[in-house]
Amino acid sequence: MSAELAIVITVVVVALVFDYTNGFHDAANAIATSVSTRALTPRIALAMAAVMNFLGAFLGQKVANTVSEVISPPPDAHGLVIVLAGLLGAIAWNMVTWYFGLPSSSSHALIGGLVGSAVAAGTVVKWDTVIDKVLIPMIFSPLFAFAAGGLVMLAIMWIFRRANPGRANRRFRAAQTVSAAAMALGHGLQDAQKTMGVIFLALLTGGYASAGDDLPFWVIFSAAAAISLGTWSGGWRIMRTLGRRIIDLDPARGFAAESVAASVLYTTAYVYEAPISTTHTITSAVMGVGATKRLSAVRWGVARSILTAWVLTFPAAGLVAAGSYLALYAALGI
Repeated sequence: MSAELAIVITVVVVALVFDYTNGFHDAANAIATSVSTRALTPRIALAMAAVMNFLGAFLGQKVANTVSEVISPPPDAHGLVIVLAGLLGAIAWNMVTWYFGLPSSSSHALIGGLVGSAVAAGTVVKWDTVIDKVLIPMIFSPLFAFAAGGLVMLAIMWIFRRANPGRANRRFRAAQTVSAAAMALGHGLQDAQKTMGVIFLALLTGGYASAGDDLPFWVIFSAAAAISLGTWSGGWRIMRTLGRRIIDLDPARGFAAESVAASVLYTTAYVYEAPISTTHTITSAVMGVGATKRLSAVRWGVARSILTAWVLTFPAAGLVAAGSYLALYAALGI
């Protein structure tokens, strides 16, 4: 086995490990609101989210193509080390934020890791792609989700203003099964593709694929399986933050937040081909619907902690990735 093939295999394995951590780190995105409102039990919610994550991974390749175009590593073993270091930086940041229960973005950890390792190696970063399809959507998608969440919730409150509260809550609990499934499908559509993109980047760098090729089926299937298994393992710390610590949700607000977040995920994946953060999107939507209750109902102290994690994710993952690259470069001499 050649050194390059060994590193390609290592990158694929590490990418699937990242995909798995993405699943348990972001499982709360799809189901926290449904669990907190008792629309679904945790185990049923996790099983549903795992299945929908798996199916969502097969719904497109546009986001994967964007991720594979973020950097242009040299087509050799050195380039593969750059990709590997980017993955290590993303995994490290995911584990830190999972430990502290902060719903940070696995997507931006991955992009930040790739950019950090590329900068440390002095290789090409496609800044137009990073700015247009990562940083700009990173800023505007949560702002839109916050505003849309508030507007949708106000519309629901007006439409159902004369409804019996108990009956309305029962109906919205049932509706949350659909909205949570849509959110989980969108999570698979967005986040599994990011891992596919990194694996395809490794195949391109190692000479095992050509630009313009379709993603191999085994890449799609393995990424889908890894994220769904990670989702099944659950992310209870982050689920508690999203479901209870930001605001005590009722079924109507849970339905509104999930519906808005799912809509943003589909639109950005198919229209803008942008790898946005499912975490940022659902968290902002939860804050938006919560603010319609009253501004003080949102625990803004928790929101500030989450915002801090958001701001730190891209540079922190990049710094860890840069350190990983330097360590790998010294150890392997590549």
